[in-house]
Amino acid sequence: MTQPYPTLKERLLNRLFAIPTVAQWWAKRSATHTAALVDLSTGIPFARVTKPLARSRVALVTTSGVHLPDQPPFDMDNPDGDATYRAIPTTTDPAAITITHKYYDHSDADRDLNVVFPLAHLRDLVARGVIGSLAPAHYGFMGHIDGPQVTVLNTQTAPDVAAKLRDAQVDYALLTPA
Repeated sequence: MTQPYPTLKERLLNRLFAIPTVAQWWAKRSATHTAALVDLSTGIPFARVTKPLARSRVALVTTSGVHLPDQPPFDMDNPDGDATYRAIPTTTDPAAITITHKYYDHSDADRDLNVVFPLAHLRDLVARGVIGSLAPAHYGFMGHIDGPQVTVLNTQTAPDVAAKLRDAQVDYALLTPA
């Protein structure tokens, strides 16, 4: 189950933002809006690996707009996006997961969800002993966040998901953009 195909205007905007120069401009513009929230002088946070992957718990966090059919779809009407998230239980059949996101072409992900949400691949890695276990839940966000939704994401929803991952004793979170 997927959302209706984006409108012509939305498809044109998607193609416009696929141009590297435009994407770089947008990223720089967005960075100026969030610079107060990030200490750019310290660089990217880094945590050393302290536990073998074969004994670790892994979770997926994606900005692909995935959710279950009985969960509310992400808000496609707000031009600033939707900073909420959806919890996807590990036991979910990937065929039951849907995508609501009009800011990228997800036709490949509609055919193979593993492109943006590789739950089936992670299950296989657990079965082969490469990964110790999967978290009880994984988290889907909408990747298009701007304006006041950035503050909601940074002060409410991202810390909430981080706390849930900590509570679930997740050692590694695999982040999949879309």
